[in-house]
Parts: sequence; C-alpha cells; structure tokens
Amino acid sequence: MEEALIEAKRAFSEGEVPVGAVVVFQNEIVARAHNCVESARDASMHAELLCLKKAAERFGKWRLTEMTLYSTLEPCSMCAGALFAFRIKRLVWGAADLRQGADGSWVSILSTPHPIHALEITRGVLAEQSSYLLRSFFQKRRLENVGANI
Repeated sequence: MEEALIEAKRAFSEGEVPVGAVVVFQNEIVARAHNCVESARDASMHAELLCLKKAAERFGKWRLTEMTLYSTLEPCSMCAGALFAFRIKRLVWGAADLRQGADGSWVSILSTPHPIHALEITRGVLAEQSSYLLRSFFQKRRLENVGANI
C-alpha cells in the first residue's frame, strides 16, 4: 500500500485527484498507476483501471487470477466492475469513498456475491494516510478557487 501511496502523491503533484494503485503478483509489483482523469480529459482514467490494464498487457492476458490490487481509495462502481472482469484475486484498499465507493460506502457492488468470481477484500489499510492526502488535495483546490475569484 505504501507504493500505491507513492503513486497517489504523483497524482497530487500533477493536479490529479490523489489516488494510486499497484498490482502485485508473487510479492512483486507488476504494474503501477495513478489517476490521469484531468490530464487525459477522460473520466475512465482511474488509477485502478489503468493499473489493471498495465498488468494485463505485461502478462498478455486479461485474467489476473493470482494477483492483488492495492488502491489508496475504495474503488468506484466502474473500477469494481473491472476488478471482476479482470478476475483479480484480492483487493486491498485504503480510504473510504463516501461519494462513489462501491464496497459499501455508497453502493455495495463488491460486497455482493458474484456468480462466477470470488474476490478477497481487505479494507482500510493505511486509511489515514490516504484520507489525509485526499483532504489536503481538496483543501488546496478550494483555496486556489477562492484566490481565482478575488
């Protein structure tokens, strides 16, 4: 999760919502990404989705059945669907997302049994560090917006 936080800090420094993700296979990071929504002007450029795509490309297959995704934020419904589609084995997430979280904070997609795939989930890992980074980002953004309106 510490490596996912490094990715989230990269996103912060690039003006992106600070969410980072890594995919781990046999105790090795095989893919890493951070949000690129603003720079790409594409709402699908979430850290989790980008990371899953990179892992699939690296291994030349879309079934990531023995891999773990670490994300600094509870995945949204789009990313939750991708976790099932890519058949990721395990998810570890940090901070809850009250606006879009799909593991119970907003909706419970990840908590609903899937008909063909089981997903192991560990919640709240380094949640305070992840939450702090998000709060700092949005406080900074609000201050910039206030300054722009003066």
